Amino acid sequence: MKTLIAAYSGVLRGERRAEAARSENKNGGSTLSREGSGRWGTGSSILSALQDIFSVTWLNRSKVEKQLQVISVLQWVLSFLVLGVACSVILMYTFCTDCWLIAVLYFTWLAFDWNTPKKGGRRSQWVRNWAVWRYFRDYFPIQLVKTHNLLTTRNYIFGYHPHGIMGLGAFCNFSTEATEVSKKFPGIRPYLATLAGNFRMPVLREYLMSGGICPVNRDTIDYLLSKNGSGNAIIIVVGGAAESLSSMPGKNAVTLRNRKGFVKLALRHGADLVPTYSFGENEVYKQVIFEEGSWGRWVQKKFQKYIGFAPCIFHGRGLFSSDTWGLVPYSKPITTVVGEPITIPKMEHPTQKDIDLYHAMYMEALVKLFDNHKTKFGLPETEVLEVN
Repeated sequence: MKTLIAAYSGVLRGERRAEAARSENKNGGSTLSREGSGRWGTGSSILSALQDIFSVTWLNRSKVEKQLQVISVLQWVLSFLVLGVACSVILMYTFCTDCWLIAVLYFTWLAFDWNTPKKGGRRSQWVRNWAVWRYFRDYFPIQLVKTHNLLTTRNYIFGYHPHGIMGLGAFCNFSTEATEVSKKFPGIRPYLATLAGNFRMPVLREYLMSGGICPVNRDTIDYLLSKNGSGNAIIIVVGGAAESLSSMPGKNAVTLRNRKGFVKLALRHGADLVPTYSFGENEVYKQVIFEEGSWGRWVQKKFQKYIGFAPCIFHGRGLFSSDTWGLVPYSKPITTVVGEPITIPKMEHPTQKDIDLYHAMYMEALVKLFDNHKTKFGLPETEVLEVN
């Protein structure tokens, strides 16, 4: 703005000089010289001003875009952590005010709509295509890599690894259209499965369902794989809370060796298994790792056993500076690679031998996927995926 004012002042000075020159009687040559000089000076000032304005505007736009990216990520983190509890408290408080009817109407609707999450929820393409998710994607950035086509005549269970602290890659890639999952896998409907307890939280449940998120329980998965047609892909973060406890930068480890329930579900419904690995998922947060046998790990395991999640002490960067601590994750690239589907036969009553066989095939496929892509995303050839 100051630059523009200075240029405008230069224009006025040039005009005054030209007017004074024209008022002189017999000095035409010097008049023309001064007038021409004034005009050339004016044009130069305007050009310089415009260049400065465009430069400043571009820099400001870049800063604004970066802040929008930070805010878009922070809103999801806060929604994930506190939206459900906050809305529950607000609705309970509303019962004690003159607006109690609003709370009554919502809870009536909640009772009527209680089982909707178990039937796949209410996804909204409008919500999945919000511009905020593109800012979310670009902050890290997050990328989805397709290695094989998926048939729309089959159903699928994606095993997503690793969990990380919040599974940010899983959310962005499969619960939004920021990375164009519907274009990369046409005819496939992704359902990201998360803790069933989240769907007991008012307002949060609506937000989750709008993105195609569903409860990770047997009733929901049975419904989607048997009564919802074909072309369904259920994304299960197999390692769960136990895996999140070992999440730390520089570590590639998955909790999988004794996780076989998803394989049994795949066999019962004949749903193909798709190994999926997210490079960089563990890099976006730092957390305090409690050693086995410590009081901290004891508390985490009790929460995991009785509530379903394990509280972590973690931190990212601050809202306004990457040099401070806060809840905003670090902007590290996350690349989610979707592997080749493993064809699974349908068995109503699979034996333990059947489950073990396909579980071993899945583990082998996941390790192969990791080894084939690790060097493309900054890992050394000697890096080994730790399977616990």
